[in-house]
Amino acid sequence: MKFFNTDNLKNNEICLKLIKTAEIDIKKNWAPAYYFDICLLNGEKVGICNFKVDNSVLTKYCGNIGYEIYENYRGNRYSYKASKLLIKLAILHNLDYVVIAVEPNNIASNKICEFLNFKFVETIDIPTNHQMYKEGKRKMHIYKIEKEEYYKY
Repeated sequence: MKFFNTDNLKNNEICLKLIKTAEIDIKKNWAPAYYFDICLLNGEKVGICNFKVDNSVLTKYCGNIGYEIYENYRGNRYSYKASKLLIKLAILHNLDYVVIAVEPNNIASNKICEFLNFKFVETIDIPTNHQMYKEGKRKMHIYKIEKEEYYKY
């Protein structure tokens, strides 16, 4: 798979610094992905995020976009801002849609999906043999945005 240059993933407040890319790993059910540090423009690290380049069963439970904002930096919408930057990768990879999966009790992340204009699709159960289940996750809310909508970003 071709990975694109990510140097342009920044705005007037944050930038995404590429940590690594990973090819598909069928044995582990992992989609090809980009992994980033979310940093303020002064280089201060405020969290991490990733973008999985796939629209298949490999992203059914985890979605395309994942993020974690460090506790001291929460409340600044950095996950929202990082997700908007990650949509640029969806455009480059010409994905038909982008999914964000969040735990139902994660109120902040559910709101971020709404702010991003992702549409709630369903609540799904995590299979007992899935890695996410082993990590303690039981259900996920699935939010989706179609290509026609995310191209407006």
